Amino acid sequence: MKRGGVAELVLHGGTAPRWLFERMVKLAKPIVSLIVLEYGENEFLRRVSDPFWFQALSCVLGFDWHSSGTTTVTCSALKLALNPEEHGLVAAGGKGAASLKTPEEVMRAGEAFGFSENEVERLVYSSRMVAKVDNVAIQSGYILYHHVMFISESGEWAVVQQGMNPDFKSARRYHWLSEQVTSFVEEPHAGIVGDVVHESVLNMTARESEGCRKISLDLVKDNPSHIRSYFSAGEMQRSLFEWLPEMNVARQLNMQVKVNWDALKKAYEVQPENYEQLLAIKGIGPSTVRALALIAELVFGASPSWKDPVKYSFAFGGKDGVPYPVDRKRMNEVTTFLERVVEEARLDIKEKVELLKRLRKFSGGRA
Repeated sequence: MKRGGVAELVLHGGTAPRWLFERMVKLAKPIVSLIVLEYGENEFLRRVSDPFWFQALSCVLGFDWHSSGTTTVTCSALKLALNPEEHGLVAAGGKGAASLKTPEEVMRAGEAFGFSENEVERLVYSSRMVAKVDNVAIQSGYILYHHVMFISESGEWAVVQQGMNPDFKSARRYHWLSEQVTSFVEEPHAGIVGDVVHESVLNMTARESEGCRKISLDLVKDNPSHIRSYFSAGEMQRSLFEWLPEMNVARQLNMQVKVNWDALKKAYEVQPENYEQLLAIKGIGPSTVRALALIAELVFGASPSWKDPVKYSFAFGGKDGVPYPVDRKRMNEVTTFLERVVEEARLDIKEKVELLKRLRKFSGGRA
């Protein structure tokens, strides 16, 4: 049974204090080591792909429970803590300009793990499609600015990425897990969390949008000149607004609606076989996807989903003193304890870890 809840991600400026970030990295390493030693590296991927486990981890590491930095700082700490030789895991990407280095870092990870060229290409493609889907196929006004891909030595991956909506002063986090992705364009997420639920969100990844995806694909495989006929001359998008005045969806999304005719021409030449291939075409952006969806709904009756797909714990306190200041002494003590546990577990992992489990059980969960 899946657990539900809300993780508030308020946009906060500034940076994590150096003393806190260093402790976050130091504490993250033994936590990851314990998970890998006990369950394997792919279990770590499953856990970071769980929005609420990730939120709890951020709090355990001492960061804010309600900050956009919950995502960016925790991922940065994990990226530094992960050791490919020790954990069989690496992280690629980051915040802002660092996210653009993801393909390059994925290639380096491929070299470290001995991946084939095809495997590396698959990972780079997956990273690009994950970003494209959350920027283009789901339109709630959140622009991505953070993208981190966690990769295991077996070639599995998880992605944690985040977008910001300055108008609502909030962030939204998107979680992906490779073993759950059977399609990049239909219900692909492990979870989406945020603190604002919007009334009208174009969600082309919803199962309910299947018909709309099919009509959108049929439209681009037809001559682009036929698509032009659905728009008024001079003010192309005006007729769509007139057909759907009660929803006025495009204006609610606070984005200009326009069509990239060059991209549609390229799509016509490529003749994509499915909606994923359509999204993968360079130049097919939010406005073009939205325009195709509106035509599919208003002209052909194939409605997309307009339902927002969006869905705490403390151990040491938070950076902003919420719910209380970070307990540095306690944080250091726990870090030392976990490091010792990892070292001892390596000697005889099965017996030692089982002993710790029994000890925790008898001590009421305090060991």
